[in-house]
Amino acid sequence: MTLWHDSQGAGPELVLLHGWGMNAAVWEPLLPRLQQAFRVTRVELPGHGESPPVPGGLHAWAEDCLAVAPARAAWVGWSLGGLVALQAALLQPERVERLALVTATPSFVQRETWPQAMPLAVFDQFAAELRLDPAATLRRFLGLQVKGSEGARELLRILGSALAERPAARREGLEPGLEILLETDLRERLRDLQVPSQWLFGSRDTLVPVEVGMALQAELPAARVSLIEGAGHAPFLSHAEACLAWLRAEHG
Repeated sequence: MTLWHDSQGAGPELVLLHGWGMNAAVWEPLLPRLQQAFRVTRVELPGHGESPPVPGGLHAWAEDCLAVAPARAAWVGWSLGGLVALQAALLQPERVERLALVTATPSFVQRETWPQAMPLAVFDQFAAELRLDPAATLRRFLGLQVKGSEGARELLRILGSALAERPAARREGLEPGLEILLETDLRERLRDLQVPSQWLFGSRDTLVPVEVGMALQAELPAARVSLIEGAGHAPFLSHAEACLAWLRAEHG
């Protein structure tokens, strides 16, 4: 099964992976600028947008994204897309020139030695709500992504428009996506990472706290960890210029 993907622009190859419950339209506000500097390939995650569901977990999702990606490219992953991009780099480092991970984390929920992340009880409640009412849970998730961010109302409008622009994520994509977020812990694999990485966080992010960035800097001394003040979980939309500058700064 082939994932939905679309390539536009000219220049060095750049892959964009969106987050949980979203679709490729979330990148639309950035595309005109990105396509001036890169050949941009947007990929929709399994069961999201027009991509079919894919059996299996993170490994299978990463393999299917690699199957439609350019032979070698820089990969930008937002949130869940960041986990998929990280897994792709671990699977086939020769295919990934560098990683640019936006409000992403190697472990989305708290572990015994990972107190910086989302409490497990909060995540479990969210998963239970998804089973009861997927549409309402997605609306709540949109609110969490913009909570605390500068320009939250406008950001919520943009995210809502992106959701409506393409087919809605299906249960066959939403539930496996949550399982990936719950079960994945790639902290031990970070030492195996063979490609340069840069990580971007928002100071007001309520889903991936800024403390994750500080912990990552200790684990990956060579990585570039950056913070955008006033941003929430979607800094590439709320602070587009700063995000574009961050992305371009490391290219090449």
